[in-house]
Amino acid sequence: MSTPTVTPLHPPAPFPPEIPPLQNGDRLTRAEFERRYQAMPELKKAELIEGVVYVPSPVKFRQHGGPHFNLIGLLAHYCAFTPGVEGGDNSTLRMDLDNEPQPDVFLRILPTHGGQSSTDNDDYVEGAPELVWEVAASSASYDLHDKLRAYRRNKVREYIVWRVLDREIDWFVLREEPYDKVATPADGIYRSEFLGGLWLDEAALIRGDMPTALSALQRGLDSPEHAQFVAKLQEAATKNQP
Repeated sequence: MSTPTVTPLHPPAPFPPEIPPLQNGDRLTRAEFERRYQAMPELKKAELIEGVVYVPSPVKFRQHGGPHFNLIGLLAHYCAFTPGVEGGDNSTLRMDLDNEPQPDVFLRILPTHGGQSSTDNDDYVEGAPELVWEVAASSASYDLHDKLRAYRRNKVREYIVWRVLDREIDWFVLREEPYDKVATPADGIYRSEFLGGLWLDEAALIRGDMPTALSALQRGLDSPEHAQFVAKLQEAATKNQP
């Protein structure tokens, strides 16, 4: 006597397909990049640059972590005395459909104060901040190639790359369509063209002399340029009030 076949009332749901991990060199849309990134909570940094995925290697202290820490300290000090400007550390930027970088540090003018970027419903920065700073090992880094082109096209006003092993800082300013590379000033202090009072002593920063670097920045914060910039930000905020 044969055993009757029992048909289940609810057939089992198909097993969901596995989400592939992000790999260096993957060519993805921004939506697929985000889908895979969100499925890898253990991954701390990945970037989509010109449609190509970059997953950095573990970070070394003297080549990246230490310089990055000092840089954040300086830029945080600037923000503390410049209402209307805020900064981010390793925060994702949704710039365009092929580029979703995660820069080491950035400064942005708030949209309420006339800035060119915003924060979307997912708490990502949408658009390009005014200033981006990357810490790179050398000139061979993609920070000075594909990423530079992506930042320029999306109108990052000032882009700085600190090449730690080369002991050099490259400062680019977007005045028209191409980036202009700023020559090191005679006194060694870079002065931002778009963020008034942001003064950075190149030599002090490279050698890790934070008291001297902070002293240069403080002179910038005490300058008429900074006072004028703060007044301009406040004027924009007043105009944007409902």
